Amino acid sequence: MKFKSNLFSSYKREPAVANPWLKIVLLLLALILLSGCASDTSKRIVIWSSLRPVERDFLQQKLEEFNQRYPEYQFQQLYYQTEELRPNYMVSALAGKGPAIIHTASDNIGPLSELEVIMPLEGLFTPAFLDSFLTEPFSANTWLNGHLYQIADRVGNHLALVYNKEFVSKPPETIDELIEMGQQIAVDGDNDGEIDRYALAWNFIEPYFVVPFLGLYDGWILDQNNRPTLNTPAMVQAAQLIYDLANKYKIIPKECDYETANALFLDGKAAMIINGPWSWGTYLKRGMDIGLARIPRNAQTGSWATPIVSPVGYMLNVNLKGEALKISVELVKFLTSPEVELEFCRQFNLIPSRKDLLEDPSLQQDPLYRAALDQMRVGQPMPVITELRWIWDAMRPGYQGIFTGTYTPEEAAKDMQSLAEKLIRENRE
Repeated sequence: MKFKSNLFSSYKREPAVANPWLKIVLLLLALILLSGCASDTSKRIVIWSSLRPVERDFLQQKLEEFNQRYPEYQFQQLYYQTEELRPNYMVSALAGKGPAIIHTASDNIGPLSELEVIMPLEGLFTPAFLDSFLTEPFSANTWLNGHLYQIADRVGNHLALVYNKEFVSKPPETIDELIEMGQQIAVDGDNDGEIDRYALAWNFIEPYFVVPFLGLYDGWILDQNNRPTLNTPAMVQAAQLIYDLANKYKIIPKECDYETANALFLDGKAAMIINGPWSWGTYLKRGMDIGLARIPRNAQTGSWATPIVSPVGYMLNVNLKGEALKISVELVKFLTSPEVELEFCRQFNLIPSRKDLLEDPSLQQDPLYRAALDQMRVGQPMPVITELRWIWDAMRPGYQGIFTGTYTPEEAAKDMQSLAEKLIRENRE
């Protein structure tokens, strides 16, 4: 089974955000926009999602199949772009309306649970059902503050090292190997002062793409109490490493955003890229012979890079009750059943959320699936707290200032921590 070029998850890795103090404003807006709506939804179960067209077609087939159990009901789906789904859902749910179910990434849970527009699920599903989902190396189903808010139908959506086999026959396993290989690849063959082909390109100016490198030094962005941990030796060392890859070893571009990195890799001017599953289909469609591997480890610490891993799945509208709630719970069970989930993962090359499907032979036969799963095993679960966006915002100016000469890595780490604490405090007051 090959990865089809247009069949990759398109979930963006930017985390969700909603300031809790916006609840009153959103509620007023909801009342203005939705007051007077008189359509009868008593016999209609609607799912909102950001699924790609091919996935929506498959979901529609399954909704029609489930519809046979309840022919008096209508089962429908509605598409929203990722950044539109969340605010539109907030507005409608606060007005007591909205879809019965939303299908989205786990990072939406923080703001949606604070606004109390999604339903705690732990009392609606049996322990036996919940125990059938992944719990190692992290929980596929997402809990926050003692409550279960999402039943996942897939996991992953994480960064990995993508290499072009035309230039790299065996990917580097350690950072030292990356540097050694990179200095052989990144050469100025025509002596015009410009690197002809970089060893690696990735969107290293964005915090999300920096976070995996904290794992090389056993660091992370939050402590066990969800407080930011940015002014740490791990942050300083990770930032210094990335700076050195560009300026000391000269194996990556000195400046690189997402579009630049993608263009360099597509044009053969970068042998490797760090990117997520939303991109891999584009490379295959271009006819590139790619492989996936773990982002290299630190030979000194023995620690691997730790990309963020995001479960994706179903949440229930807090306004559900009665028969509509009963049917919605049954529908989520159906859509995450082993049979449906395996069919979905086979067709779209996804990593399933269920324990018994992870090693399924029909999935394991694909080397890209195995490599993506291998990278996921050393990742870190996506934090789902609302403060995460404020942490991203706090990281950007200090971290990016390292590459413009404004800050040293030590100064940047202090600035990031200070700004993160300030933004959290101001937004929580």
